[in-house]
Amino acid sequence: MKQYYFFLLLLCSNLSWGQLPEQHAVDQIFKAWDSSDSPGCALGVMKDGKLIYAKGYGMANLEYPIPNSAFSVFRIGSTSKQFTAACIILLAQNGKLELTQTLDHFFPDFPDYAKQITVKHLLNHTSGIRDYLTLSYLRGLGNDDYYTDSDIMSWLINQQDLNFAPGEEFLYSNSGYWLLGQIVNKVSGQNMADYAKEAIFKPLDMTETHFHNNHNQIVNNRASGYRPTKENGYEISMTTLDMIGDGGIFTTINDIKKWDDSYYNSSVLNKAFWEQMCEQGRLNDGTVLDYASGLGIGSHKGLKTISHGGAFVGFRAELIRFPEQHFSVAIFANRADSNPSQMALQVADVFLKSEFKSDENTTNPANQSATAAVNFIDLSTTELEQYCGHYWNPENLLARKIYLRDGMLRYFRSETNESDLKPFGKNAFKMVNVGGDVTVSFQKQPDGRYNMLFRVNDDPDSVSIPFTPKDYNPSELKAFAGDYHSSELNVVYSIKLEANQLMLYVNQKKISPLKTVLTNVFSNTDFGTFQFNTDHMGQPTSFTLAAGRVKNLKFKKQ
Repeated sequence: MKQYYFFLLLLCSNLSWGQLPEQHAVDQIFKAWDSSDSPGCALGVMKDGKLIYAKGYGMANLEYPIPNSAFSVFRIGSTSKQFTAACIILLAQNGKLELTQTLDHFFPDFPDYAKQITVKHLLNHTSGIRDYLTLSYLRGLGNDDYYTDSDIMSWLINQQDLNFAPGEEFLYSNSGYWLLGQIVNKVSGQNMADYAKEAIFKPLDMTETHFHNNHNQIVNNRASGYRPTKENGYEISMTTLDMIGDGGIFTTINDIKKWDDSYYNSSVLNKAFWEQMCEQGRLNDGTVLDYASGLGIGSHKGLKTISHGGAFVGFRAELIRFPEQHFSVAIFANRADSNPSQMALQVADVFLKSEFKSDENTTNPANQSATAAVNFIDLSTTELEQYCGHYWNPENLLARKIYLRDGMLRYFRSETNESDLKPFGKNAFKMVNVGGDVTVSFQKQPDGRYNMLFRVNDDPDSVSIPFTPKDYNPSELKAFAGDYHSSELNVVYSIKLEANQLMLYVNQKKISPLKTVLTNVFSNTDFGTFQFNTDHMGQPTSFTLAAGRVKNLKFKKQ
């Protein structure tokens, strides 16, 4: 019986819908994962309402020999956000809420800034609310630690400032979508997992899809999540958090096809619903965003795309739709070292190559697509050395270093996090073996030095300027040592002088050194950028911390 069961699973993992001329090219993309001793993914290719190709690569479970298949159930991380947005839009269509309602209407315990934050701000990541996953990390918690919805709410209510005024900027925030989930709970009178099941999943016959708000729930055909180890093996990477809203969807390739179908033809989700879902957000100054309600609105090689990726613990996901071609690709992976977003574009390139339009972005070598054929060139040591040095990004408060090793430029973030840069132009480089399409180029300034331009996919350039790190002697560094308390996080950061460098401790746990950047500015590879404030005697009294999706977090010296 067990042998028969395994044979059935193996058959399902290799099940494809017809023999396609593109099949070999697609399989080559996932060749490295098509193994019985490593995790992998499930792939679904949808065209004109049909699942034209579906296949599993690698294993759904390494403890038992269970392969991935179109029937495997995956956690899809932030790809879930479109389902949270769908619940909100449906409630708005049914007159249960308005997108212009403000956060204080639902949660009166928030600080006064909640009166300026609307539901639409939350949908479009323009609220300015600090990201709760980042806050939990800054409190010293990790993915393996447990906390509840009540904990998250108390953290958010305790934040006295926003990252920016609502509507002024776009900054991805899991807090916004977690709060949307809480709003669904309040407005519908039931947990969002139950509301989504009744309003979306059951009507669309998505029988294997649910918001996973109970980590004790048994899920048939569940794929386990994994992350690589230093020994070239894998370890389990799962979570016990009952988190829904910003993530939390469990689904399959077969079910996501039904969701994709509803975009084109559904009596459950009408045209007005999808128009609202795909309405791009705007900033206060009128700038149109490439983000709608849980959906990224973009283009690939001249073709319009609607997409969203996801990443949490040992799972990665991507669902990308080419609406004008009635074509979609879904990739659900159970390995933390995967990049489904880039692989989905590679799959699309196989099927849509005859439909691509000329794209002005391809005229600049620094804008070449992740899947375009890049012609790398050789540059001399002298040509490469001119770009070496330290670079400071004043907008994102990030310090980076470019240096030369073994004839190749290296992009240095920390001792354990750096990337190779391969030249495809005299001043343009492609970052290799990273998620997404990342290019780094250098722009010569009138003083002869170079600014560094960093670009991810089709996002605007992020500009960093050259700088010389501030040189502090040990006695000067000692002034920065001490205990610093954040009332918003209710945590103490201890900074100690050890071996002539400042060392950061959080909850008495040793983290990593603070590296000097500018006067009173230090960078920590784990927690972000520390900007110290001093009194009239020049003695440090406090600092503000910038940590990506959390900005201007204040700490006071005790």
